[in-house]
Amino acid sequence: MPYLPTFIPPSRFDDPAAALAQVRHIYQNSLAHLRETMQRFVDGEDLPGHVRACYPFVRIQTGTVSRLKPLESKRRSYGFVAGPGRFETTLTRPDLFEDYYLEQFTLLLQNHGVALEVGSSSQPIPIHFSFAESDHLEGSLSAERRERMRDVFDLPDLTAMDDGIANGTYEPRGGEPRPLALFTAPRVDYSLHRLRHYTGTQPEHFQNFVLFTNYQFYIDEFIRLGHECMADPDSDYTAFVEPGNVITRRVGMAAEAGDALGKAPARLPQMPAYHLMRGDRSGITMVNIGVGPANAKTITDHIAVLRPHAWIMLGHCAGLRQTQQLGDYVLAHGYVRDDHVLDQDLPLWVPIPALAEIQLALAAAVSDITQIQGSELKRIMRTGTVASTDNRNWELLPENAPQRRFSQSRAVALDMESATIAGNGFRFRVPYGTLLCVSDKPLHGEIKLPGMADQFYRERVDQHLRIGIRAMELLREQGVDQLHSRKLRSFAEVAFQ
Repeated sequence: MPYLPTFIPPSRFDDPAAALAQVRHIYQNSLAHLRETMQRFVDGEDLPGHVRACYPFVRIQTGTVSRLKPLESKRRSYGFVAGPGRFETTLTRPDLFEDYYLEQFTLLLQNHGVALEVGSSSQPIPIHFSFAESDHLEGSLSAERRERMRDVFDLPDLTAMDDGIANGTYEPRGGEPRPLALFTAPRVDYSLHRLRHYTGTQPEHFQNFVLFTNYQFYIDEFIRLGHECMADPDSDYTAFVEPGNVITRRVGMAAEAGDALGKAPARLPQMPAYHLMRGDRSGITMVNIGVGPANAKTITDHIAVLRPHAWIMLGHCAGLRQTQQLGDYVLAHGYVRDDHVLDQDLPLWVPIPALAEIQLALAAAVSDITQIQGSELKRIMRTGTVASTDNRNWELLPENAPQRRFSQSRAVALDMESATIAGNGFRFRVPYGTLLCVSDKPLHGEIKLPGMADQFYRERVDQHLRIGIRAMELLREQGVDQLHSRKLRSFAEVAFQ
């Protein structure tokens, strides 16, 4: 027999704040049950059945394709269901997603004028996803007791976490509701745990504008700029967070509860993240993803559940054209996906379009930071196709096969991550862009030598990073409603952003 928390019956709401409060109530009720029974299990008590508590759900049912505010919803790419029917999703971490959920609920009520139903779903919360950040109860279990956890509690079920909805391959069974969101609650929780592991920071610190890089030099400069902002009492940014959740508040601001728990790790995590925070999460997160498309896919798979407003790749590339100079910029307007890591999720025949809002912001940022205007920008920045490969030594393959493909595609630059980041942005409906800097030209005999590389990094990293930050600030200033493009939405799209 399942050992369940007190049942909370489904309720209907016309007020988005009240609906969110009920989500919070159900979620907290479930967590309290799981944490209390887990403590009893750790203490050696035999529990009266298989312990289970489920995620809250939100559901909407409409009988018409029409919307109450058709003009407003036409300008926005989300916030409405695709047609008549029953739509539902499970929800998690209302503390983290409070503003996001409130916006989605508000738009659904405005566009459809029917009540939202909130209740307890039949999707169990895995016990591992119920622990608070500082809880490590399972560490005190004996090997025998740890093995028994599977019999007593629900553990993560990968079948509830696949990306079928995002990939456009999910088909509900007869009588099942259609999805309201790209990610189920277990998929979100899984990624939140992975983000802690890979980046060394809590999901709460991530901001809605994300920069990726493949070089530590950029991170070193971002750290310097972050602390510079914290020393400026007039800065728009309120805190700077480093791996280990080490928090530096802006000068003049008081420390907050939990700040003292931060501790720099003995060694950096695989993909360390740094967060230049604003109170409304409109600051900038920067992640060193390292080298290769596998890392690029891994980190974007997980950051996507936070529903950021944009992510941009800043990194180095090989220039493929004779006319390019070391230090020139490449603004990607297309991609050759020779990375292979997304082939099962996003077929190669799917084009990855450039997004006008991102392209314009990046071009304007280059102009702002370099003080080069108009057609003169072409001296230092080329727009074109970027090829991404999973073979770092592609130059050594026989018969020049990669070179021929890259030439046929009209590629102007090559790296290992940009197409993956753009591809996952397309797949997960996260606006994306790429601005690379030419660091070598292997086809023309210009390779990085140690002395040249050191000088190149000193001269270009600071400027390149400032361009990326400026682009994010421009996107934030123009408003995120314009940013979430309909180009990223499918025919029968989910309602949540």
